[in-house]
Amino acid sequence: MGKRRSRSQSQLLTTLTKKQKKHLRDFGEEHPFYDKVSGKEAKPQIYQLSESSDTSGSESEAESEPEQVSGYHKLLATLRNAPEEDEEEEDEEEEDSAVDEAEINSEDGDSDVSVEKETTGEFTKVQESTVLPADPEGKGGDGLLGTSQESLEEFTDAKHESLFSLETNFLEEESGSTCSLKVSQDPFLQHVNKELKEKEIQAVATNLKTTHQLKWPILGQLVFSSKFQKLETFKPSKDIDLKSLHLQKPLESTWTKTNSQFLSGLPKSSGPFTSLQKELFLIMNSYRDLFYPERTALKNGEEIRHVYCLHVINHVLKANAQVLGNNSRCRSQKLGVGDDDDFRDQGLTRPKVLIVVPFREAALRVVQLFISLLEGDSKKKIIVSNKKRFKGEYGSDPEERPPNLKRPEDYEAVFVGNIDDHFRIGVAILQRSIRLYAPFYSSDILIASPLGLRTIIGAEGEKKRDFDFLSSIELLIIDQADIYLMQNWEHVLHLMNHMNLLPLDSHGVDFSRVRMWNLNNWSKYYRQTLLFGALQDAQINSVFNKYCVNLQGQVAVRNVPMTGSISHVLVQLPHVFQRMEAENLASVIDARFNFFVNKILPQYRDAVMSHTLIYVPSYFDFVRLRNYFKKEELNFTHICEYTQKSGISRARHFFLQGEKQFLLLTERFHFYKRYTIKGIRNLIFYELPTYPHFYSEVCNMLSATSRGGEATWTCTVLYSKYDAQRLAAVVGVECAAQMLQSKKNVHLFITGER
Repeated sequence: MGKRRSRSQSQLLTTLTKKQKKHLRDFGEEHPFYDKVSGKEAKPQIYQLSESSDTSGSESEAESEPEQVSGYHKLLATLRNAPEEDEEEEDEEEEDSAVDEAEINSEDGDSDVSVEKETTGEFTKVQESTVLPADPEGKGGDGLLGTSQESLEEFTDAKHESLFSLETNFLEEESGSTCSLKVSQDPFLQHVNKELKEKEIQAVATNLKTTHQLKWPILGQLVFSSKFQKLETFKPSKDIDLKSLHLQKPLESTWTKTNSQFLSGLPKSSGPFTSLQKELFLIMNSYRDLFYPERTALKNGEEIRHVYCLHVINHVLKANAQVLGNNSRCRSQKLGVGDDDDFRDQGLTRPKVLIVVPFREAALRVVQLFISLLEGDSKKKIIVSNKKRFKGEYGSDPEERPPNLKRPEDYEAVFVGNIDDHFRIGVAILQRSIRLYAPFYSSDILIASPLGLRTIIGAEGEKKRDFDFLSSIELLIIDQADIYLMQNWEHVLHLMNHMNLLPLDSHGVDFSRVRMWNLNNWSKYYRQTLLFGALQDAQINSVFNKYCVNLQGQVAVRNVPMTGSISHVLVQLPHVFQRMEAENLASVIDARFNFFVNKILPQYRDAVMSHTLIYVPSYFDFVRLRNYFKKEELNFTHICEYTQKSGISRARHFFLQGEKQFLLLTERFHFYKRYTIKGIRNLIFYELPTYPHFYSEVCNMLSATSRGGEATWTCTVLYSKYDAQRLAAVVGVECAAQMLQSKKNVHLFITGER
């Protein structure tokens, strides 16, 4: 190293950069690579120091020249016995993070990067020996299956572990990720720093939910509710400034470009959001629970996905910036200085966001949005580890889809791309890097399907099960919730029952950094749940009402359908809605079966009433009817989602030719296949369809084989007072209200003129 010039203290402070001042404060001297040397710069080298360098006292250091025993030399002395293997591993890690370091240190030249590797890089490695990581490699890799042998099969990435570890990283002042947020204004800090009292928690179980209705321009009728005493409502502002939303860098600049596809036809005065996105993000950013039942794949699915991905990245960047900033504060302060509560910024486990999506294609689009939001300008590429593997496993080949397959537009929009429903992936985000396939306990965001989570969570009594990674979820997003009704709704209920439970293992957490409300097992009161679906359904409403107890309150969109799907029936068909009575909700299943067997089925046993299709939404009802038909030896055939392709063709042929009088058809088969059943003359809806537009689709199948028998077509629908939501979606809210008030059967005739 060249000999440094002697400078006065005042001149030194005025000429140094922020990074130089930070090094001066930490080590008591200027960084060596700011020395002025003559000639060509030589490659920095590390020298072995003598024992006298280690034992030299502070007095001798003050008296001697700075270059003889400096802070830099003392640091090297502590690392002189480091094994060579560690140095090689550090070099490999630094190669992957070279892009980030080059951007951070671009103002200092190439030599800055090389020396920074030898100093701060090795210093970080020393810190790793004293700080427990979130997911120790000796505890089963990704932590999905504990210490079992199968855990080794899950993806582990030890090479990038230190790069993405929150415990061993510090916030760089010039990296563009500084957290300069005001506690009094930022919604994130207001939410996580809000302290609940024991009395408030105890009162939640007995308090009645207070509600308030408000109408917004785009979302429509909103219902604000809360079990906590104070209920706050607000109205959307006309103009939104990105700065007022407290977006973390670099989202202020990248969001407009990422969202440009939805802003192309809008005036510039509308701002960076569409009208729908603006109102949705205002609710999301207030950290209230949200249920939006009007998300459709054809209309606004991608628009909504963009806005909740923005909220997710904004939340994760703020949470990680808070942790990294406190890491720097803890390192700079002396032991015992400051209040420990000031550094409580973490949960019991690292995963803080869970996104539940039905298919791999949806997970692919979510990750692509994350990359776009962090990258923005193409000139600033971010590091995405395992990107090639991710595209291979979650992408799709367009040639795999049959070219002659014709299905409705909504079917094509839902089942696009890779529709595998068994997957899970962890994503770690740190500054300008994304790590895909991160171990669950080293991830910030988990993206999974209900089935993928179910296989990890397991059932009670199983040896290999783990749900600790759900203990500190702060943001839960359930997208396309209606599709889970067609998959297995029990998986969603099983997931909700295991959310925010106290973990069974510590997983290497530093309890001095854990927030008090996490330690008190109050995480569910701080968790924000965003629920998106395509319809109002009793089972989805039940999840939102039962499991969403956010202290900020809940917001549900409750728009009533003025016109039903019956208006899309294009054939001349009489519709007979027959009402059945049930004492309570639990007895509806038996009441419907008895009503069908005793009142409806006898009318269709005559040979004249052949070609009768019975549409059954529930698979359990389907099995019950199938067994009854076999017992009574009725002339019938059946098709369900488990029927083989040969069985489907045989059943459709027998029904079309009239060899089988009845055809039992499940709703899930229609959802996944959308076949047009030919030969229908009489139609029975054992229960109103889950999707309203399925009613008109099935009714319009009667015209597939029109042979002049339109006058004999019939359509019978069974309903009860507990089917109010589905009935309103089919016939409209006004007609449904009249039908529910009257206990008589209703006859409607559709002329087919539109």
